[in-house]
Amino acid sequence: MHYDVAIIGGGHNGLVAATYLAKAGKSVVILEANAEVGGATTSVRAFPEYDAMLSRYSYLISLLPDQIVSDLGLNFERISRTVSSYTPYSRGGKDSGLYVARQWDKATEDSFNELDPTGAEWVAWQDFYNEIAEFALKIAPSMLHPLKSRSELKAEIDMPQVWDYLMERPIGEVIQARFKDDVVRGVILTDALIGTFASAYEMQANICFLYHLIGNGTGEWKVPRGGMGALVKELVRVATAAGVEIRVNSRVSSVTTTADKATLSLEDGTTITSSYVLSNAAPQVLAQLRGKTPPISLEGSQMKINILLKSLPKLKSGMDPRLAFAGTFHAHESFAECESSYLDAKAGNVPGMLPIEMYCHTLTDPSILSVELQEQGYQTLTLFGLHTPAALFDADNEAAKAAALTAALASINQYLVEPIENIIAAIEIKSPLDIESEVGLPRGNIFHKDLSFPFREDNQHIRWGVETDDARIFICGAGAIRGGGVSGIPGHNAAMAVLEASA
Repeated sequence: MHYDVAIIGGGHNGLVAATYLAKAGKSVVILEANAEVGGATTSVRAFPEYDAMLSRYSYLISLLPDQIVSDLGLNFERISRTVSSYTPYSRGGKDSGLYVARQWDKATEDSFNELDPTGAEWVAWQDFYNEIAEFALKIAPSMLHPLKSRSELKAEIDMPQVWDYLMERPIGEVIQARFKDDVVRGVILTDALIGTFASAYEMQANICFLYHLIGNGTGEWKVPRGGMGALVKELVRVATAAGVEIRVNSRVSSVTTTADKATLSLEDGTTITSSYVLSNAAPQVLAQLRGKTPPISLEGSQMKINILLKSLPKLKSGMDPRLAFAGTFHAHESFAECESSYLDAKAGNVPGMLPIEMYCHTLTDPSILSVELQEQGYQTLTLFGLHTPAALFDADNEAAKAAALTAALASINQYLVEPIENIIAAIEIKSPLDIESEVGLPRGNIFHKDLSFPFREDNQHIRWGVETDDARIFICGAGAIRGGGVSGIPGHNAAMAVLEASA
């Protein structure tokens, strides 16, 4: 059977691309290898004995533009978190913590001034993030338009100082120059590290930092009510309503093209043809399907731990855990600790104390638990362990996972009244190798490949950042320029590229 467009992979970006194309009158089929669509953007009952639907891999939404929500007619609730972060620390024998509300308030100011009575860090924080906020508002609209060149985008934004420290200088140097306290430096640095195995002084950290802060022009990370599966369900609804055909258990084994069509062979022996192919799979996977040498990229470096707790942990600082865990909870993530852990991992060792960040989804959206579990006080905890590259797990995945879990729990336990193990009802650990095996992300890289700045270089001649060396094949997943995160942006841009090519 022939289609206008065949899409490899039913992740959220594939669903977004398919819906745009179907609404434009194209015949579209999605070929999903697994028994259900969603990819890393799903909700699962991770612990069969408990009625809890966890967002197993991706768990928050930042980059999804309001324009895509409006264009596709998506109807799902995104909940704002009142707390941005909490970072416990101990000084002079006293336990305390840096509290940052999403909308800075008196409690945020007081927390900064307790850490730094001079008030300098609080002023520096406001100056820095006010600059970032203005920059984000200017750059965000460009994400759904053809790529501008470096020079064009720099001139359009017209904030040369901010451009310099985001795009030209290592973010580690900037953080150290503008902030004096190592805890504050670490809170800022972590936005440059999630998903990226890099030093604070490598430009990959800058790109990661930029993507974490420009989402929708605000950088706010929202919670989908009902978990990530609620977003997938809604994407499936609008896709099928538009006429998209979705085939699950349909693993593509090869892709070939001629001057006038593409041919996709499936593992079950089925063959289909299409005028264009969009790949929601990683570029490395697409290369293999085409019989080409896969590109080499940074490997994934995040260990994901999902936990069901009997109750919230109590903190030595006395901070209300319903506030401390409502945003991102940082542990062992000062600037120096992050850099030290990076060097340990680069040398081939699991850090003895792992930089981690955690979030209690149920404090924002208790609906992912059954009423019975809610009444009993159960809570979820999703945890990212930084600087755990895939290479650490190659020799013995299970042993390395055990060592990394020990290091992660040690990082949080130093701030708790009693060990967190005492209140864990159920736990699952996913190393980068597990992530590759289960959702097809090469070496567990949640961005599919190295992130790219959201522009083309002045000497590049690409239009949407989704193109390949074949005029009939485009990338619609995280491996595109401006890909990464739960955004739908590469899905939108790939659809626009096809519509232009077929006009």
